[in-house]
Order: sequence, then structure tokens, then C-alpha cells
Amino acid sequence: MTVRIATVQAEATPGALEANLSKAMRWIDLAAEQHVDVIVFPEAFTTGYDESAFAGPLPSVDDTNWLAPIQRAVDRAGVVAILNTALARHDRRTLTDVILRPHDAPLVAYDKQHLYDSERAVFAAGDGGFSFVVNDLRLALSVCYDANFPEHAAAAAAAGADVYVNSGAYFPGGADRRDLHSAARALDNGMYVVFSGLVGAPYDFIGGSAVFDPAGRRIAAVDGIEGLAVADLDRDEIARTRESQRMWADRRDDLGPQRTLDHHAHDAAARK
Repeated sequence: MTVRIATVQAEATPGALEANLSKAMRWIDLAAEQHVDVIVFPEAFTTGYDESAFAGPLPSVDDTNWLAPIQRAVDRAGVVAILNTALARHDRRTLTDVILRPHDAPLVAYDKQHLYDSERAVFAAGDGGFSFVVNDLRLALSVCYDANFPEHAAAAAAAGADVYVNSGAYFPGGADRRDLHSAARALDNGMYVVFSGLVGAPYDFIGGSAVFDPAGRRIAAVDGIEGLAVADLDRDEIARTRESQRMWADRRDDLGPQRTLDHHAHDAAARK
């Protein structure tokens, strides 16, 4: 069984919800032309990743009519969209993945669990992971900084994930770290990693949207400032990789206590 996935690299206009939603609709239409099953958008694509936008009025979880244009695009295209947004959730704000499926209600699915330093004054961290199935492959959600933590992807894999989806916004100078984390999360767990990154305003975001196979190899990437990277994700490739690269099968959940050497005691013993 396969899933054809498209990951977006695009610029969002800070604070311009309607304009960003219109842009998302165009990307969905372009993905549909390539017979895509799932499309992934960058972090905070609806609002832009911007301190002023985050501090102002945000789309609300109470009334999701603001998602109606995206729902229409999804219904028309027959594509599942993973849309990340800054979200007003009653008494808190979150960076949240919303799943939009054809002819179904939007699902407020996952809140970013690892908040970057500058985000902590505004947002609340999520308290659990989330995954869902498309074409018999299980996709787990993550947002940007989540992918810096090996245990986050490992928890998703332990829960049965075949694909680790990450929406992000990387600042200049972060390219090597971004790509290393994506490749490592893939190889560590024998699963696909799909990254979608913002470019442009307001902080010169550097994109890097790409798909990594279960061996950590980049198999698709955006060629240009904005665009789509499209790849077919194959369950059989996951099985082959996990058979040849045995880290996932050979992992140990309990490594026992850590022993340490007290240098002062060692030096005293050596002098006797």
C-alpha cells in the first residue's frame, strides 16, 4: 500500500488569514493535479510565523468557519490536508495541526509539544501525540522543534507510525540541523519523515521542505523558493529497511541504571 504525499514550501503573509488560506487552496489544487493523497503545510501557515500575529486575534477553535475555504478545496480535490495554525483555544493559545479530510468535519488534532524559547511566552504546549491512517499507512504529527527530540519520533513509531510529519519554520543558519534531525528520525525508527517549511517573511525563513525515506535518504525536495515536493510512501520499503537496518527491532526499552565513576575516589585509590 502506498500514500502519495506532497509537502509545501511557501511564504505566508504575517497576520493575513484570508490571503494565506487562499494560497493554501491553490497549493491543494496543484497537489490534486499530481494525484496526491495528502498535502502538508508549514508551521503557522494560516497566520504566518510572526510575533505580532501571534499576539493579536487568532483563528478560534470554537468556530471553525474560517476553515470553510480549505474544506471546499479538500472536498473538490479529494486530498487530505494537514494545516498548521496558531490557534485560540479558550484560555490558551497553541500551535496546532488541523486535519481536513474530504467531506468530513475539520479535526483539531495535535498541539506542538516542544515549544521553542520565544514561543513559551505566548503558547501552551500540547500534552500528547496524534496519528491517523491514510491508505493503510499511519501518519504521526509533529511541529518543528518536536523533531529535535529523538524520543518524540520514537514514541510515534512505538504507537505504530509509518510516517513522521513535521511542519516547521527554520531561521537562517539552521539548515544543517534541520536536515540532520529529519534524516536521523527516519533512520532511527525505520519510517518516512516528511518536512514542510516556511520561506520568507518576516524572519527570512529558509524552507527545506523534503521527504526522507526510512533509511534517512532525501528522496524528494522542493526545487526553488516555493513549490511542492511529492513522493510515494511505500509500506514495503519500510519493511525492507527495518529488516536490513535493525536498530528499531534491536532497541532496548530498559538499559538499566547508569553507573558513574567518581574521579576523586578513583584518584585517592590510585595513590594508595
